[in-house]
Amino acid sequence: MEYRRIIPCLDTKDGRLVKGVNFIGLKELGDPAESGAAYSEAGADEIVFLDITATPEGRRTFIKAVRQVAARINVPLTVGGGVGSLRHIEELRAAGASRCAVNTAAVRRPGLVREAAEEFGSEAVVVAIDTRASESAPSGFEVVVGGGRVPTGMDAVEWARRVEGLGAGTILPTSMDADGTKAGYDIPMTRAVSDAVKIPVIASGGAGTLEHLYDGIAEGHADAVLVASIAHYGTYTIRQMKEYLASRGVPVRL
Repeated sequence: MEYRRIIPCLDTKDGRLVKGVNFIGLKELGDPAESGAAYSEAGADEIVFLDITATPEGRRTFIKAVRQVAARINVPLTVGGGVGSLRHIEELRAAGASRCAVNTAAVRRPGLVREAAEEFGSEAVVVAIDTRASESAPSGFEVVVGGGRVPTGMDAVEWARRVEGLGAGTILPTSMDADGTKAGYDIPMTRAVSDAVKIPVIASGGAGTLEHLYDGIAEGHADAVLVASIAHYGTYTIRQMKEYLASRGVPVRL
């Protein structure tokens, strides 16, 4: 049986856990290592750690913060934010990352995805795709980079197909329009990406209710759902999320 996964996301700035809306208005929430440990203990299937200001600030991910989170959890850890080279991926893996997510660097140099897949295996390579609605994009969704600040003119669905061909093992598409709103995932975007590729897709950006998690899987065709606000603010526990999905017929690890 193929289980659907609940994946808490630790957005960080300067090594501290933060949360914003539409990629801005960041509010500090505490120590990411403590939150990661709590989610791991509570039954999260994986943890995602994103250093969300690394690329806009032109720096690498805070290795120290990654190491601290990795030391406190017993589930796979995906790390992204400022990841731009094979050497950096190697350093993050040495710090405890199971997978590394590339975003802006992959758009600037797509060959990085193939090189990383050849060096570390496709299962270790996640391509994060930040999107926003755009009438000019064939699918209706454009890729944005630089922490959601820079439009690329690239179609998000076509980019997803391309990175799959380059060897990516997972795609993490986040709707900039829905991020932090708690109004639900961008289902049309998530479904368009999921239906275009054969590799796992993680719904991301906007979860606010238990129904949103179900919708991301049932309507968005995602293999996993990323959660942030509803977990960080204690709206629901990981157990409650999984029990709800199970009650709706979604296979989860309880």
